[in-house]
Amino acid sequence: IVSRDWSSDVCSSDLYFVFLLFYYFYFGTASSGLQCSLYSSLNGISLPDSRKESKKLENGAVSLTNLLLLGQGSDLASERGVSCEGELPAPSDPDLIERAKKARAALGSRAMILGHHYQRDEVIAFADITGDSFKLAQAAAANSSAEYIFFCGVHFMAESADILTSAEQKVILPDLAAGCSMADMATAQQVNDCWKVLSELGIADKTIPVTYMNSSAAIKSFTGEHGGTICTSSNAQRAMTWAFEHGEKILFLPDQHLGQNTAVLSLGLKLEECVLWNPWKPRGGLSDNELKNAKVILWRGHCSVHGRFTIDNVNEMRNRIPDVKILVHPECQHDVVAAADVVGSTESIIRTVSQAPAGSKWAIGTELNLVSRLAAAHPEQSIYFLDKTVCYCSTMNRIDLPHLVWAMEALVAGREVNIIKVDEKTAHFAKVALERMLALP
Repeated sequence: IVSRDWSSDVCSSDLYFVFLLFYYFYFGTASSGLQCSLYSSLNGISLPDSRKESKKLENGAVSLTNLLLLGQGSDLASERGVSCEGELPAPSDPDLIERAKKARAALGSRAMILGHHYQRDEVIAFADITGDSFKLAQAAAANSSAEYIFFCGVHFMAESADILTSAEQKVILPDLAAGCSMADMATAQQVNDCWKVLSELGIADKTIPVTYMNSSAAIKSFTGEHGGTICTSSNAQRAMTWAFEHGEKILFLPDQHLGQNTAVLSLGLKLEECVLWNPWKPRGGLSDNELKNAKVILWRGHCSVHGRFTIDNVNEMRNRIPDVKILVHPECQHDVVAAADVVGSTESIIRTVSQAPAGSKWAIGTELNLVSRLAAAHPEQSIYFLDKTVCYCSTMNRIDLPHLVWAMEALVAGREVNIIKVDEKTAHFAKVALERMLALP
């Protein structure tokens, strides 16, 4: 069963939005990355490009009248649009599933549908392959025959699929609003500014960038150009081990928790050997000596879902449910991961539960769609969501059946929509970094 005694319906994605809204209107214009984050975090509102159409108030803030309603405008300067060409099917359409089946059959082998584990059940039902970001990246790279790849995930995943597939193949993201708040926490300019500081200190040539898959194509490109590799939660330990074989330090982007947990709990580094670079502070908020002495420079960024699990959640579950095992994702905060019984990537979490004996009790700290699906698949076990608060990955959930049907039917009619294309220069070095990851032992 899935525990249903949640006491609040406010999730961290909402809190993240409140922060960004405060930042935007208090400090004036935000970076385009923050605009994308705010856009992705709020159902129905998108921020325009502050450098173009925005009308500013006296204090530099942007008037609320200039916000774009989702589906009623576009911001071409942003990495994500907001409008759909043609009519989007209504979620209540009783023929929606049949329309999906018909469109899928019409596309046949011309198309492949990839579905991330955090997707809704209605979308997963039509996926040819399901997996975490690493498995889906492998699937995209391995399939050279499908003309079109429908990526039911988020924007950075579709970018990676475009980079790894051939020039003749096209990747479609059913809803361009499906972004990632973590990916938006590291912009190319911010990362370049950080690297300049490391270069000034004479330590850049000793530093290997290791970038989590949850990042933009631009950050992946930076990583490839500077001798680094991409990683996922499945292979972060291997990636960081490889990096230390090629350098003395690691710049880990953009998830501080995955980087810290892997460095300390998997590689045996000390907490004080890891420092946190804050892109909103001069020189990352760190002294020259802190940067020179650090083994791992962590970027200040986090997952808005996994970052919300706390040690109080763990203690409450242990007190409330005798013999429960705590199973969490390594994107969780360090004290949560340290207190857990089992820590693993999305694929590892699925494997752990599937191999557990009947009667096992699990409190799982990861995205709720996956936890609910595991509970339904294993009624012989007791499966609980680690937090009382209902919190799906709000941007992943933008991919729904109406958007998938709309995108498939458009293609059947000969119209390509929501094609994700990474420019050639960015794609070149991003592919270098991604292929280094795929080649890790």
